[in-house]
Amino acid sequence: MTVSLIFSLSTFMFISAVTPGPNNLLLASSGANFGIRRSTPLCLGIVLGMQTILVLSAFGVAALLLLYPALHTGLKVLGSVYLLWLAWKTATSHYKRLDTATQAGTPIKVHQAWLLQFLNPKTWLMGLGAVSSYSLSGVQYNHSVFTISVVMLVSSTIAGIIWLLLGSLIGRLLKNRHSWFIFNIAMGILTAACVPLIWID
Repeated sequence: MTVSLIFSLSTFMFISAVTPGPNNLLLASSGANFGIRRSTPLCLGIVLGMQTILVLSAFGVAALLLLYPALHTGLKVLGSVYLLWLAWKTATSHYKRLDTATQAGTPIKVHQAWLLQFLNPKTWLMGLGAVSSYSLSGVQYNHSVFTISVVMLVSSTIAGIIWLLLGSLIGRLLKNRHSWFIFNIAMGILTAACVPLIWID
């Protein structure tokens, strides 16, 4: 791949990864509620899930969604239900201080974050968009997919860290139960607001 193509790919990937969406809202909420260290599995699961979707997109499995619309609709339904459940879980999180030795609640685990990517339309759009726009044909295909994978890995990791840091900073600024209540309700509403986006084609 040429330098200009890699630059264009990197710009596309970073903007796609860092803009608000289900992943980033969950990262900010988790960073605020549990801190960076306990939220690292969530970030890792998101990054691994995005890589998985990219590989599936690159090697044709994603084409099944185009061939079988019912499968695509089923994924949308599951994604909607899961996002609403996460929104409820976020909105009803209990007050806790990040500087205490024991923190209540359990952050999202690696496998849960990984599975979420299969239900996240933004991740599919990133994978399919990157492969269709930036992969090279013929013998260069595998090499270009590898390059896309590396760029996605770097971009999604940087974006994840940014949102975790932002969430952690917000968590340290929230000093009382009322502030936590408003923050968690707001994050829950924003997460639920991502559901209609799943149904926009």
